Amino acid sequence: MSELDSNKCDVAHTTKHGVTSGSARVTFLGAAMTVTGSKFLLEYDRNKVLVDCGLFQGTKDLRLQNWQEPSFDIAGLDAVVLTHAHIDHSGYLPLLWRKGYRGPIYATAPTCRLLEILLPDSARLQEEEARFANEHGTSQHVPAKPLYSYEDAMGALDLLRPLEKNKTQKLLTSIAVTARSTGHILGAVSLTFDLGKDKRVSFTGDVGRYDVPILPDPSPMDYGDLLICESTYGDRLHSQASLEEELARSVKSAMHRKGPLIIPAFAVGRTQHLLYMLAELERSGAIPELPVYVDSPMAVDVTAIYRQFKDEFDEEAKGLMSSGEFPLRTAKTVFCRSREESMRLNDLKGTRIIISASGMVTGGRVLHHMAHWLDREETTVLLVGYQAHGTRGRIIQSGAKEVKIFGRMVPIRGRVETISGLSAHADRGELLRFLRAGTGTPGQVKIVHGEPEAARAFSATLRKELNWNSAPAESNEIVEF
Repeated sequence: MSELDSNKCDVAHTTKHGVTSGSARVTFLGAAMTVTGSKFLLEYDRNKVLVDCGLFQGTKDLRLQNWQEPSFDIAGLDAVVLTHAHIDHSGYLPLLWRKGYRGPIYATAPTCRLLEILLPDSARLQEEEARFANEHGTSQHVPAKPLYSYEDAMGALDLLRPLEKNKTQKLLTSIAVTARSTGHILGAVSLTFDLGKDKRVSFTGDVGRYDVPILPDPSPMDYGDLLICESTYGDRLHSQASLEEELARSVKSAMHRKGPLIIPAFAVGRTQHLLYMLAELERSGAIPELPVYVDSPMAVDVTAIYRQFKDEFDEEAKGLMSSGEFPLRTAKTVFCRSREESMRLNDLKGTRIIISASGMVTGGRVLHHMAHWLDREETTVLLVGYQAHGTRGRIIQSGAKEVKIFGRMVPIRGRVETISGLSAHADRGELLRFLRAGTGTPGQVKIVHGEPEAARAFSATLRKELNWNSAPAESNEIVEF
């Protein structure tokens, strides 16, 4: 450790004792050396606040952590505060309710609306998986049970309370929070907690990109004793090629092959971004008007929520709305809700664009389209987001010859393309731009929400570029200050 680090570094260790009056600590319960399961326990002056409450997703060893008993006292929680609605930041809330939590859950108004869709949907998936396991005997547990139920999700929704942006809001007697937009998805914010009169902890949440459609650029935040920073793309830069040109090229490639262009896309954020760009390409004449099918009931509902919160849009999108256009719809967009509508898509001929969840090909209707079309040479698959280790999306992206879907190996004969710049996460350069814009200098930085390579690389970047005392967070690590 350098002299600078030894002078600035606070004590980080695990302790079984409670937090005494005036002291503070953060425990990293998730998203440490992984991109999923964001949960951070903030303790100060005998108060306990859970920052984000996400499910672990991806590989089986990660998912199994959702079933473990929490290492923190749920009954002792005073509040939960969310950065945004994605399930890896919010999906544990129904389980929290099931285990007895009845305190407030603070989130921005758009996040609350999105959670009304995401949490019940997550519960239904849990119930369907348990039902499938019982019917086919695929579980070691008899009977298989869901992680949580639809009723648990609805119970958690009853606890939601408004979190205002750009305003310091008092949560508890000695804890206040300030939320600022990060541009990641609708309603996403960073969080800065002021503890008492002289302590401050900041969480970046997931940081969005600069100069992209629909949402404004990330807003700078204030620093204090500790900064918890995401690092999803902390070890790389997104492609500098024009996203519109790359998307147009993929559309034209699919037209040349005279087959479907299948785009696995997250229902929240990514689908809306794609619709915006496709509509722009049509208006400019870069691509012809093609049928665009949004085959995800959730994405259909989320797109309606985006329209509801148009005041959150950037100036360009607001301008389109004021001129009478809805920027999240192409000339021939069809929103598919029913299962029958989805199934009919596989009977169509010619070039059409199918946008369907999930974005990492881990579930949802896109699996049916992949199972039906992936082994055909006329098919084009376009991956437009981060593909985590162990997901089907990563397997397809890696150049594998086949992938397991619904219990059978499906040959990959279609063309597979990737557009990395469509990610809703800032890359290394954009993260640095965001951090440099903040006020003050953090006493120390803990890097989270990144695979080990990305977390270590971005931590080293902060030490080198900003001379900040930075280190990746370890699972269940406790930082006291």
